[in-house]
Amino acid sequence: MSELSVNHLLGIKYINKKDIDLIFETADHFKEVINRPIKKVPSLRDITIANIFFENSTRTKLSFELAQKRLSADVISFSAAQSSVKKGETLIDTVNNILSMKVDMVVMRHSNPGAAHFLSQNVKASIVNAGDGAHEHPTQALLDSYSIREKLGEVAGKKVVIVGDVLHSRVALSNIYALQMQGAEVKVCGPKTLIPRHIESLGVKVESNLRKALEWCDVANMLRVQNERMDVNFFPSTREYAQQYGLDKTLLDSLNKEIVIMHPGPINRGVEITSDVADSKQSVILNQVENGVAIRMAVIYLLASKIQ
Repeated sequence: MSELSVNHLLGIKYINKKDIDLIFETADHFKEVINRPIKKVPSLRDITIANIFFENSTRTKLSFELAQKRLSADVISFSAAQSSVKKGETLIDTVNNILSMKVDMVVMRHSNPGAAHFLSQNVKASIVNAGDGAHEHPTQALLDSYSIREKLGEVAGKKVVIVGDVLHSRVALSNIYALQMQGAEVKVCGPKTLIPRHIESLGVKVESNLRKALEWCDVANMLRVQNERMDVNFFPSTREYAQQYGLDKTLLDSLNKEIVIMHPGPINRGVEITSDVADSKQSVILNQVENGVAIRMAVIYLLASKIQ
């Protein structure tokens, strides 16, 4: 069996197209497993995984835990809010203490960009980045591409627009890398204040008009406005943002074609998209959640097979 070219999943920019194909192939198998009456396989019976979340997370954390349990791994979960980190313990000490309990793999979310990369160079365990600041969120990008492939047959040649708070989004950067690696064309759309200054250097075009962006694309990935990362106002009001960059059913139905609607969640209903768009037949938001478990099973399984 072929294997991944890396020992950690730190970001999309560290893997290649072959790795993505292998993860998707493996996820196809696991998607079939999680739709069986008995949803468990004994693949990782001897592997112990620690989920270490220094930032709040519901969906990603639950998705990883479910993926690990479906593979029969032993799982320990750690929340920084209730830990010795509050007493001033360093990241490496915290993780090394956990690893001394004979943990093989660490899934980590951290508010600092590069935290997962730093950890991979300083501890003896396989590291999966579950989001590092506004830098990368590789498993989200993989499940987004996988969902596009499932809905449209392939990612190559497709036009994808990423709409909204690109500046604070780790989902956006990972998606740009993953989509381009698979041959898709990418545009970003949002208020100028929420578009990173040098984004064109990534080979991405910028469109400030939402209607034009939607008329161009096959897929619209609507990002959450990340108020928790904003220390100043990046737009006048939520109402004005929703009027200019929010997607409602009237706008969606007025397009001369059907496009696929995605959202990494959690949704601010009525801001990025209205409820009737989120729940429409063009939306693959719940498919993304289901595919997230299969993709994370694939990533964990493939990395675990490299652990000596």
